[in-house]
Amino acid sequence: MSQYLKKTWMVCLLASVSCFLWGSAFPGIKIGYEWFGIPSEGTAAQILFAGCRFFLAGILVIFFFSLTSGKFLRPKGVEWKHATIISLFQTILQYILFYIGLAHTAGTKASIIVGSNVFIAILTASLIFHQEKLTREKLMGCIIGFAGVVLINLTGGGMSLSMSFQGEGLVLLSTVAYAFSSVIMKDYSRKDNPVMLSGYQFLIGGIFMMVVGFLMGGRISVPSLKAFGMLLYLAFASAMAYTIWSQLLKYNPVSKVAVFCFMTPVFGVILSALLLDEEEALSPVRGIAALIFITVGIFVSYRESSTGINVDNPGEVR
Repeated sequence: MSQYLKKTWMVCLLASVSCFLWGSAFPGIKIGYEWFGIPSEGTAAQILFAGCRFFLAGILVIFFFSLTSGKFLRPKGVEWKHATIISLFQTILQYILFYIGLAHTAGTKASIIVGSNVFIAILTASLIFHQEKLTREKLMGCIIGFAGVVLINLTGGGMSLSMSFQGEGLVLLSTVAYAFSSVIMKDYSRKDNPVMLSGYQFLIGGIFMMVVGFLMGGRISVPSLKAFGMLLYLAFASAMAYTIWSQLLKYNPVSKVAVFCFMTPVFGVILSALLLDEEEALSPVRGIAALIFITVGIFVSYRESSTGINVDNPGEVR
């Protein structure tokens, strides 16, 4: 299985699936707020809603993989500590900041900010954790890909540059938390089961967020079957996307996987335009041009990282 997860076509396919699921969360969260009656200023209810989502995501991962493996999936010893640390960055910090920030900014503007997580992840893996080398090609690929993310978010009247800490600022901080979670997952998954880490980091984070949201005064109820269906979909999207992502990180350099995150805002913009109608209709010409930029950026960065240093064995060149 590990050899298949290192193949170019498999990385491209699985990473794209994860990015589509994550991209669908942009409109999905806003629709969920509407259907559950959660206002943009209802911070406590937003955190409680997020906690429910990730608690369910953890249950889904643990149940499904326990069923398929024939034994109960659970951490042992130091794995509890590892799952908790990953949960702090991947679920608790990233999504508390993201949920609150998204409620105070447009989904398409948040997409641009989220696009910067590729830069942050690669810089974190290279300069802080020293898991791989920072090269000119990786930076060039990131710049080209990010240009595509910006392009696809431009509207006919240009793009508003106004920012607020409660909106765009918190979304930016959530991308920093994501970057740290990726490199920590890469480090821990060398010895630990990444699927187990995924399931329990969601479970721990979900419980923490539910408790915090409840203590802050947040209350939610399920008003309809479609509302519960949206919550279940968001849980499934997180469970599936992050489980796939963690497996890819285990067998590939962070830069080789993270560069595909440029696709998440693309899917987020397209789905937001189709489902939310919060921006002008997406221009086909602009969309195609953006996809070309992003594809070239992925190719440049991916080609370099595929021929660079093997992070599992620094002395080996791929």
